[in-house]
Amino acid sequence: MEFDNDRRITPTRKIEIACWFFVVLLYPSANWLAVFYNSGILILPSLILFSLLVLPAYWFYSAVVVPVLLFRQRYIFFVLISAAIYIVVLTVLTGIYSLIARDDLSPMQHGYFYPSPTAIIRESLWVLVNMTFAIGIAFLKKSLDNKLMMEDLKRETTILRLKYLRTQVKPHFLFNTLNSVYSLSLQKSEKTPEVIIKLADIMRYLIYASDEQKVPLSKEIEFIENYIEIEKVRFNADIRFSVEGDTDGVMVEPFLFISFIENAFKHALSDSFAQPFIYITIKVKGDELAVTVVNNTDIDLETQAKRLNGRPITGSKGLLEILYPDSYALNIIQTEKQDRKISAIGIKNARERLEILYPDSHTLDVIFSNNVFTVALLIKLDLQ
Repeated sequence: MEFDNDRRITPTRKIEIACWFFVVLLYPSANWLAVFYNSGILILPSLILFSLLVLPAYWFYSAVVVPVLLFRQRYIFFVLISAAIYIVVLTVLTGIYSLIARDDLSPMQHGYFYPSPTAIIRESLWVLVNMTFAIGIAFLKKSLDNKLMMEDLKRETTILRLKYLRTQVKPHFLFNTLNSVYSLSLQKSEKTPEVIIKLADIMRYLIYASDEQKVPLSKEIEFIENYIEIEKVRFNADIRFSVEGDTDGVMVEPFLFISFIENAFKHALSDSFAQPFIYITIKVKGDELAVTVVNNTDIDLETQAKRLNGRPITGSKGLLEILYPDSYALNIIQTEKQDRKISAIGIKNARERLEILYPDSHTLDVIFSNNVFTVALLIKLDLQ
């Protein structure tokens, strides 16, 4: 869509062009069928030419007079200008017909073109019909423009919503990462400088990806690796991160997976496990991207469910809802004391982002079982 000093410029649509073709051809076709059908088709091009000669007046009426006066409820001026255009078009047609109404024409043609009262009434009615069509075309254009404007507003609202959700994810993530660096500094760890470098890379990516709708998956993986390296320095755990498949050319929404990975570290490393573990897998196969995060936890299921409503996971769920509005599924499978079956839980932010960016092409499962917490996300990639 183009703009000219805040004024929207919309291209002429095919349906508008078709309507003007109809206006041009209706008058000569109807008159040829009604009056000149026995005179051959040679008179038809002349009638079409006469219709084309007055077409600019109808176009001006539709494109300028109706929007400026009728749509703005300036009815008196609209009636006056309409009457003026009506008189001008009728005068032009009558003048043209009087010039060609020669004596050497056939009686039928001479009677048609000669400016008699009957001919003037006939042409007057046709001018009114064509002006009515011009008004109809103006209303059609207005309706199409309004529809297009609503689509643009919806698109802009979606973009703003995505940006808002993304801003919720980044500060929380950065705050937690700074806490990790702060913890290492208190321990006077020799690895603190290395971690600070990793943090600088993370912050650089946060700035780089902020203005991007999508980023290469390889960049997102590098971002995740830096975060994992920071956590590895801080905690003693079995942390495994693997990437399978070809990631070249794959584009994803930035920060889409980090909330789930962060959540895994929070569950596994904040509890009293002798050997905590976190297994993260990103797999690209064909047009599908699968992300799986598995970690152990000794928190009861009710507390786990409450934690999923926290800000980072809520933000990620909101993104999922935006990216994948019609094909998103989030299930919690609980297998403990009372053998509860499938239930739904809101992870609002991530779901909203997914429904915006990846409609009709994702699945997200969150599985609770005894001491194991699993998040599995499947995305249908657009490889065009």
